[in-house]
Amino acid sequence: MAEFICRFGTPSGEIVTRIVEAHAAGDARASLERDGYKVFEVSSADGAIASALGIGGKTSRRRIKQGDFLLFNQQLSALLRAGIPVLQAVTLLKTRSNSAALRDVLANVEEKIKGGVPLSEAFEAQGIFPRIYTASIYSGEKSGALDDVLARFVEYLRKSVGLARKLRGALVYPAFLLIAAAFMIAFLTLYIVPRMSTLFQGLSANRGLPTLTVWVVAISGAIADNVWWVLPLVLLLFGALFVWLRTANGRLMFHKFLLRTPVGGMLIRQMATAQLSRSLSTLLAGGITVPDSWEIASQAINNLELRRRSETVLPLIREGRGFTDSLEKANWIPELGIDMIGIGERSGSLREMLDEVALFYDAEADVKLEQLTTLLEPVILIFMALVVVVVLLAIYLPIIDTISAGPMSGR
Repeated sequence: MAEFICRFGTPSGEIVTRIVEAHAAGDARASLERDGYKVFEVSSADGAIASALGIGGKTSRRRIKQGDFLLFNQQLSALLRAGIPVLQAVTLLKTRSNSAALRDVLANVEEKIKGGVPLSEAFEAQGIFPRIYTASIYSGEKSGALDDVLARFVEYLRKSVGLARKLRGALVYPAFLLIAAAFMIAFLTLYIVPRMSTLFQGLSANRGLPTLTVWVVAISGAIADNVWWVLPLVLLLFGALFVWLRTANGRLMFHKFLLRTPVGGMLIRQMATAQLSRSLSTLLAGGITVPDSWEIASQAINNLELRRRSETVLPLIREGRGFTDSLEKANWIPELGIDMIGIGERSGSLREMLDEVALFYDAEADVKLEQLTTLLEPVILIFMALVVVVVLLAIYLPIIDTISAGPMSGR
């Protein structure tokens, strides 16, 4: 018999992780459910050890594009709604998929389904799908409405992907301006000003150079003379920063800094509120309980600081506190969002109100995103203009002084 790591909830509300011996993962799950436990996750003990040692198999390293994942779920939902069995639908989509990574994953899923493993467990075993996805499929299997659950997840995924694309699109132009500003400063500093230095030396022999010109020439000369060791140093610093940001502490500090920015901090909170509300609504619509829905949805929060603050909510819910009261302890969800969720909780329409909260903060995030780009673009343009003006003044002030002093010296 094989060993499986099982994570399940007891009737008293306690979350327990235990190693269970069984012939297959499905047998371990069935055994725990017969004993009255709510099973959340079943994974191979060997696979967990391999993953911890960083020697996971090929499946753990595969990545599927969001567009391919969205298209697959749209097609799977349509096939199931048409009455096609799960195994036949997966086999058909595996054959027709244009993504090699997705075909490999679906081939593995197909084999597991043939072995009697449920669809949710087969997807969970791949190790690359979000928990909200596998939990949604699990709830659909239990309720017998897998096609409806998948349709709701497709809508959730479409909105999430659309928001991410909108964010990237809004930041493309400011990023382009920053790159253009960097190239412009490098061109002026390393090419234009050094070639004017000979002229400046001739002018300084007759009369002193303006202070602005002296400073610009000195800075340009220092950079030009040391560029071959300054540039590697800058690249090394950026590399060290990149490595630091990949650590847990580095990402947490960076996310804290983002939350303190004037417009960006509020934008991050609003986007996180919309994402969290939409995730909770999707899970609740699949029949998953509020505590389990919160546990899964809170792990999908992208900002690590907001995720850390949200860790206080689940224990309060399990203690029997109201959902809205527990959310207030997280201390980051906007007050209006808390009020809306409270109305939904008291009226018995929590899931519907969460959808409204998601739509509301999607619209608010759009406004804040427009404000952010409206603020960034003129700031970058003004900075570029100031640099150009300073360099041009440094170049032309000595020439203007010489021209204006020429007639007087001739008299």
